[in-house]
Amino acid sequence: MAADGRRHILAIGGIARAGCAAEPDTDVPPLLRHALALSGRAVPRVCVLNTAMGDDPAAFVRMYSLLSAAGARPSHLRLFPLPNAAVPADLLLSQDVIFVGGGSAANMMAVWRVHELDRIMRAAWDAGIVLAGVSAGAMCWFEGGTTDSFGPRLRPFTTGLGLLAGSFCPHYSSEPARRPAYRALVAEIVADRPDARGYRVERSGADAAAETPLPARPLADFPA
Repeated sequence: MAADGRRHILAIGGIARAGCAAEPDTDVPPLLRHALALSGRAVPRVCVLNTAMGDDPAAFVRMYSLLSAAGARPSHLRLFPLPNAAVPADLLLSQDVIFVGGGSAANMMAVWRVHELDRIMRAAWDAGIVLAGVSAGAMCWFEGGTTDSFGPRLRPFTTGLGLLAGSFCPHYSSEPARRPAYRALVAEIVADRPDARGYRVERSGADAAAETPLPARPLADFPA
């Protein structure tokens, strides 16, 4: 459990990339430091997952450099081509912080479920381990959001872990297409029949309610 006795999820919409000219590997982003501080540990144990990037070795190297510079004890869970931990649950549940990198949210969640990481992450949440991540690694803790996992055009993502109710949109301010796509999805009702619709029902008096029909977009309009 974190030092304050509460459970924490730190969802980061976007973070400066380590290794660029303006931010070398030893410059620890403040939000990453905050994730470590939430654990309340002087030397927090941190496990990094980069499943969404296909376990890109360079991403692990960057994170090890940043975490070491921040005084943490880094480890990682790799799932490609084979898990590097005989029992992933033992590795993850022994941590103070779990940090998940960005990439393809849809691919990550599919692989996680095959390896039962959905169950393990819920156990980590229940145990009070600090859960954090950026982009896809932030959205995964929610029910859904917006993703480019299926191609350049943003689409709905609805297969998150659901540890937090609702949705999360990474890069809301930094990528021009994110805000309108997310607002359209939040405002949109979909239906499987042409005559179906939604309704907004509001109180209109002490014992009365008013309903307003809302148009629905047919599911047939969405790509398979």
